[in-house]
Amino acid sequence: MNVSFSSFKNHFLISMPHLDDPHFEHTVVYLCEHTKGGAMGVIINRPSNVDFTELANYLGMPVDDPIVASEPIYTGGPVESERGFILHTADKNWNNTLPVTDEVSLSASLEALEDIAAGKGAKAFRITLGCAGWDPGQLETEIANNDWLVCEADLDVLFHTPSDMQFTAATQVLGIDMARLSPDIGHG
Repeated sequence: MNVSFSSFKNHFLISMPHLDDPHFEHTVVYLCEHTKGGAMGVIINRPSNVDFTELANYLGMPVDDPIVASEPIYTGGPVESERGFILHTADKNWNNTLPVTDEVSLSASLEALEDIAAGKGAKAFRITLGCAGWDPGQLETEIANNDWLVCEADLDVLFHTPSDMQFTAATQVLGIDMARLSPDIGHG
């Protein structure tokens, strides 16, 4: 059987109500990469208890931009939870920058954090510690099991919507009210 592969790169994964994994419950994941070899993304709506100033202090880096000083650092997922990932608009690139689309990139460099601290970062960004990863076929199985809703990413939801409203905003991209969704959808 020859099944064609559809990449969900640059899409949101919206967790369904029955997904009881504590890492992903009530989350929106932005998929940065999705190939037959697996998938990688970052949770965008789960702020941690760390802000940018705390991260900068830990790294011994001065924060010159008062606007970013209190910017929250997000919990991006359970994989590499000590590593920083910067999801940002593609107006800036550094070493270790992965272009996701013409408009969105993912970076994992100290130089990117230093530029953000100095007020010379990308126009819009979200910094996470950790990411989410799926082995080959794992994400497709989870989608087939109705663990995730999938929709094309919306840049306004990604960068300009407060984290406590991103889940609802992402579902509205699909025209769905999650409060009305049964956890038993698709199961008889």
